[in-house]
Amino acid sequence: MNKQLVAVGMSGGVDSSVSALLLKEKGLNVMGLFMKNWEEDDPNGNCLSSREAEDAAAVCAKIGIPFYSVNFVREYRDAVFEQFLSECKEGLTPNPDVLCNREIKFKVFLKKAFELGASHLATGHYCQVDSSTGQLFKGADPAKDQSYFLHAIDASALRSTLFPIGHLCKPEVRELARKAGLPTSEKKDSTGICFIGERNFKSFLSQYLGFQKGPLLTLDGKKVGEHDGVAYYTIGQRRGLGLGGEGDAWYVVGKDLENNAVFVERGERHPALYFDTLIADSFTWISGEAPPLPLSCTAKIRYRQKDTPCTLEKQGSQWIVSFEHPQRAVTPGQSVVFYQGDHCLGGAVIREAGPSYYTMKKELSDRLLVMS
Repeated sequence: MNKQLVAVGMSGGVDSSVSALLLKEKGLNVMGLFMKNWEEDDPNGNCLSSREAEDAAAVCAKIGIPFYSVNFVREYRDAVFEQFLSECKEGLTPNPDVLCNREIKFKVFLKKAFELGASHLATGHYCQVDSSTGQLFKGADPAKDQSYFLHAIDASALRSTLFPIGHLCKPEVRELARKAGLPTSEKKDSTGICFIGERNFKSFLSQYLGFQKGPLLTLDGKKVGEHDGVAYYTIGQRRGLGLGGEGDAWYVVGKDLENNAVFVERGERHPALYFDTLIADSFTWISGEAPPLPLSCTAKIRYRQKDTPCTLEKQGSQWIVSFEHPQRAVTPGQSVVFYQGDHCLGGAVIREAGPSYYTMKKELSDRLLVMS
């Protein structure tokens, strides 16, 4: 590979910086490629992409590789942001990072790298890949593993992808950056969704979606407050409900878009937050083929969650995931990702939680809403 060009997706952070450094130290022909997905002068954006680009360019200058910037603002808005808004309108809690990886980073961005003459695209994700088969594996650092966000990438793209820091832990990456004097060595990790940044999710979303206030109801139908719009809340949410009083904290346990209601109950371990099964669709398998069913494996329903044993099977037209242990806050719109050991098989979109305490109690609340 020494004579071939590797394009490193430079985000302006320490992980991509060290990825470029390691490839350069291996004697590879490396270039830095910065991807702009959001207009920094848009009052709705908070990514400060120009600052990130400056940091990426400074790293490339430090390690002696060329730097290029490409603009995918239109592609990102069409393929990621519009779908994000559409799913929010449906009362879901979407995961735009998964969609961005599938539609932008490992599709149009990878294509651009090829057009510039690169044979491979490298990124700073904490994952590992078998370049001959395109199989995806967890990163060595369990606290930083990002395979959850890459489960929708197909093997053909992964065969042309490198994850230079996937075998390292975050402290090791920081130390390598310090030793090399990289300008991003002490830079904080970015958090949140790029187009929202550090700002309040509700105030950002309210500029695009017009939701009406409605009741905060217990599952017995008692009104305990008022919500600002169903889309602004997610299952398991505690903060921002405006509810106090004596006793345990309140948590969102369900949403009813049709009746414009958000259901809440007290207690972090309230039974309405726990589910034995879920229904999923929109499956993507990295190999391109679904495994034989029923499938015994492990799964995550959120990033950094501990793997949980489960069984995937099809009942009629529905795909059912049954867990060995009840899962807290199963959230429609989020991803369920399947593993066998460290091997990431693929994933799907959670559509609804299976039969539970919440389901039974919600039927009562539905009747109360109709009568009110």
